[in-house]
Amino acid sequence: MADVDANATGEAILTRDAALLQETVREAGALAQSMFRTELKKWTKGASSPVSEADIAVNDLLEARLRAATPDYGWLSEESADDEVRLSRRLTWIVDPIDGTRNYLNGHDEWCVSVALVEDASPVLAAVFAPTSDEFFFAARGGGTTLNEVPVRATAGSELDFSRVAGPKPLVERLKPSLGEIKLHPRIGSLALRLCRVSHGALDAAFAGGNSHDWDLAAADLIVQEADGRMSDLSGDPILYNRRQVTHGVLVAAGRDRHANIVSHFRNRPLP
Repeated sequence: MADVDANATGEAILTRDAALLQETVREAGALAQSMFRTELKKWTKGASSPVSEADIAVNDLLEARLRAATPDYGWLSEESADDEVRLSRRLTWIVDPIDGTRNYLNGHDEWCVSVALVEDASPVLAAVFAPTSDEFFFAARGGGTTLNEVPVRATAGSELDFSRVAGPKPLVERLKPSLGEIKLHPRIGSLALRLCRVSHGALDAAFAGGNSHDWDLAAADLIVQEADGRMSDLSGDPILYNRRQVTHGVLVAAGRDRHANIVSHFRNRPLP
């Protein structure tokens, strides 16, 4: 009986958190949209990563709303100083306030707000909102994926149409059976959006080059998985989140069968 009660309590908490997540990400997206294509203070973080006052404003909103409602959860955001207390928390919010900041600052449409709730290294809730294209992806573990509240699924099949594949061309070219030229899907500057577009069949497959981070990936990962797709490293191993090391190598997302074929290909022909 105790296990049943604990499960029911856990489900109630996730239901509460799902509503909180959707409401907060919509509010954050509206704030980002209100600042889009305006004069913004901007600077460079690290070697070449752009940041603007919009990134910080959206991050502050997300942190204020989510952490106030869930003070016992960990927090990992691209725009917050890393607090390793998160490593001891069973549940942690993983946040990219504006994924695709370079696109955002250049006035291009493909950027989004991306937030996941991770439990013990795996995402359990995810929301990705692209206000300019009116795309709101949401997934809950075991509950499927929706795009603007309509259930979606990744494309079935195992064939590979390169015009429906997005990612670094030198990497994708390793899949081609001959030396002929391939034409990929046009570049999508937001990694989270690139991966999410596998979930509803806009893309058959999407790749992430090396040096992506938890905040780029966690929400998109669950969104793809719950749409009957798979997302992993090239060996097929699942991606683990909220670890001390938050960077990842080359990754692929695709429908179940296509993903299996791509992983098999790279197992037999590993990257140098």
